[in-house]
Amino acid sequence: MYVAVKGGETAISNAHRLLADRRRGDRLLPALTIEQIVEQLGLAVDRVMAEASLYDRSLAALAIRQARGDLIEAIFLLRAYRTTLPRFGYTVPVDTGTMLIERRVSATYKDLPGGQLLGPTFDYTHRLLDPSLLEDSDVDEPVQRADLPEPAMRVSEILAQEGLIESDGDMPEDHLAGDITREPIEFPMTRDLRLQALARGDEGFLLSLAYSTQRGYGRTHPFVGEVRIGEVEVEMDIPELGFSVSLGRIRVTECQMVNQFKGSAKAPPQFTRGYGLVFGQSERKAMAMSLVDRALRVEEFGEDIVAPAQDEEFVISHSDNVQATGFVEHLKLPHYVDFQAELDLVRRMRSKHDASRPAPDAMKEAAE
Repeated sequence: MYVAVKGGETAISNAHRLLADRRRGDRLLPALTIEQIVEQLGLAVDRVMAEASLYDRSLAALAIRQARGDLIEAIFLLRAYRTTLPRFGYTVPVDTGTMLIERRVSATYKDLPGGQLLGPTFDYTHRLLDPSLLEDSDVDEPVQRADLPEPAMRVSEILAQEGLIESDGDMPEDHLAGDITREPIEFPMTRDLRLQALARGDEGFLLSLAYSTQRGYGRTHPFVGEVRIGEVEVEMDIPELGFSVSLGRIRVTECQMVNQFKGSAKAPPQFTRGYGLVFGQSERKAMAMSLVDRALRVEEFGEDIVAPAQDEEFVISHSDNVQATGFVEHLKLPHYVDFQAELDLVRRMRSKHDASRPAPDAMKEAAE
């Protein structure tokens, strides 16, 4: 037993050395720096921050480098680090209405107050490889317009003026926002907890669920009311001061999806909302999140659960890529005892099965 343990330790140590070697790559090439990852792989950094629930671009870049570009592994690393940090308190709700916008588009109104602002996007690019990126060529300075003099009106506010969209609703004064990183998940969930889970859910999983709702697995006819990307102020109440102070700005992506609702005994026909808010620039994730959020509000609107995207337990329990990775990849660990037990069971069942079958000669006689 001692030899087996020592042998395993040596193999693991050698595997770590080989991993470090593969991570470094060709020594003739310059090593990838954290600053390069932050500045040039920003969307990967944003995804890691969002799904790890930790807004720190340098740490997210470090996790990406350590994980050799495996974003789920990087998310796992950053979440693990997050658990070591002290909790000082909770910030006040972020007011995205005052966002310093760098991108804002709507599929519902062409000429909306404040205008459409395309910002940095792949939407209008040709999906062709660009050979010029093989070299470190000069890049033109961006063209930017002056900041808007006042916050841009939301599309939902335009619809609200006609009473055609559900209200934002009032948060009960005694309601304390939950924290799924500190409290076990229980079903059914309140919407604030559900949105937390979706915000750190796997982008690919949520994208597939959102796509399924559009293909008919859960009736939906969505319009992008608005997608906006920009910086918002994060503030925290200081009891000793009696007012909130700014902790800084973070970049977020917000999506409000507008969905048709035929009405019920309690509510008239109107538009309803799906909501998505994530760290960084991640509008595909925010859009998918908003579609799934609306799908999960079926009971709230008296609708029938007929599709996976509408099943809260199914969606939330399987959206976390760190949990999913752990459960799937644990199959690589030794299961020798379990397998030997099943091997013995299959052998005995096979013997019993073979013994119950008639001999070949008996089958031939019966056929004659």
